[in-house]
Amino acid sequence: MRRKNKRQAFENVPVIDAGAKGKTVAKAPDGRVIFLSNAVPGDVVDVMTTKKRKAYFEGVATHFHTLSDKRTEPICQHFGVCGGCKWQHMGYEHQLFFKQKEVENNLQRIGHLELPEVNPILGSKKQYFYRNKMEFSFSNSRWLTQKEISSNTDFEDRNALGFHIPGMWDKILDIKKCHLQEDPSNAIRLEVKKFATANQLAFFDPRKQEGLLRTLMIRTASTGEIMVLIQFFEDNKEQRELLLNHLKQVFPEITSLLYVINSKQNDTIYDQEVVCFSGRDHIFEEMEGLQFKINAKSFYQTNSEQAFELYKVTRDFAGLTGNELVYDLYTGTGTIAQFISKKAQKVVGVESVPEAILDAKANAMHNNISNVEFFVGDMKNVFNTDFIEQHGQPDVIITDPPRDGMHKQVVEQLLQVAPPKIVYVSCNSATQARDLALMKDLYKVTKVQPVDMFPQTHHVENVVLLEKRS
Repeated sequence: MRRKNKRQAFENVPVIDAGAKGKTVAKAPDGRVIFLSNAVPGDVVDVMTTKKRKAYFEGVATHFHTLSDKRTEPICQHFGVCGGCKWQHMGYEHQLFFKQKEVENNLQRIGHLELPEVNPILGSKKQYFYRNKMEFSFSNSRWLTQKEISSNTDFEDRNALGFHIPGMWDKILDIKKCHLQEDPSNAIRLEVKKFATANQLAFFDPRKQEGLLRTLMIRTASTGEIMVLIQFFEDNKEQRELLLNHLKQVFPEITSLLYVINSKQNDTIYDQEVVCFSGRDHIFEEMEGLQFKINAKSFYQTNSEQAFELYKVTRDFAGLTGNELVYDLYTGTGTIAQFISKKAQKVVGVESVPEAILDAKANAMHNNISNVEFFVGDMKNVFNTDFIEQHGQPDVIITDPPRDGMHKQVVEQLLQVAPPKIVYVSCNSATQARDLALMKDLYKVTKVQPVDMFPQTHHVENVVLLEKRS
């Protein structure tokens, strides 16, 4: 018989640090670490554990004896229930401190790297309303708060349009106002819900797999253009057009009004046909005079203004003079490749997603950039000796892999190619540190620049310059 996980209570526990994934760190009397989900470094709390592991506990603070001077009042009414913006109760200057500390700790403890002085983290000018893309889910059985449950009220309207409750695939929190994306994002979402409810359009039931309305995606660009995509589970032309025509009338500023009919079990649209109902099938993002065509399936950095700062750091670290051959690995839609192209002789981008490479080529043509080439394929298969022989020995390699970091074979190929400089852009300094550890015999870290792309969260980007040892 399996033993139940017994909860333990600890009193007057100081919260001493910030940990991974937005948790904070406290110490139990026996010295074991407790990871907390609802405290700030500097708090003194009573704790109830929720999980017990060999080396640590997970728990929640149940009573606060002392509140940290690092605290600030969250501005969002959904804070603590919604899974986003978990650091909203911590002052922004303290968020930046702990993000920088995480980067330095990961590079030293995981990578065992000798580091130069790490540059101070680049904070975001916008701490709210900085995202250019948001995705919301419909549900016919919204998440009820503890207060609502305790009231014993029979709630007739259970429709929701919002975010998944963390760890619960079928529970949706109805969002009144989100502070992550600029208007008219909130106005569009609220109007969609209001109109759909008034006209009895069925909200999705994820357990029964039925209902008309499935998801809503809103993209906003720094150019002022707006994309709205509604994902329908059922193919009901009359109801679909009723809603889309209403949106077109109420929000004439929408540049691209799209829909998808998706009756499969997951919400991903990458294998679905996107239909343009009104306007263009794309919007344009702009950066330093370059325009990037963004369609419903395109990847683009979610914080446009900070993406510009990140790319400037990347270009600066590369130290280009105009004579270099640059490889841009994991190029995506080729934004970095095009951004640096005017400072390089030639840029070669490699990416595994065929649609992304099509976007990259189209954007390069639109921007009249002739010194970039893009190739599609799995990085560990494409980026090989034959590829180097065909396209030339790079002077600089820029690599911007996904959160999991680079495949070991890609690292091995980097070491074999051994360019004078490698610029490693990462959204996960832990996997970045792991990869850098494999390269430290041949390369030294000469510059480190953390960049905050996501205020109010624990996420942090980091750029490292590697230079070949002499």
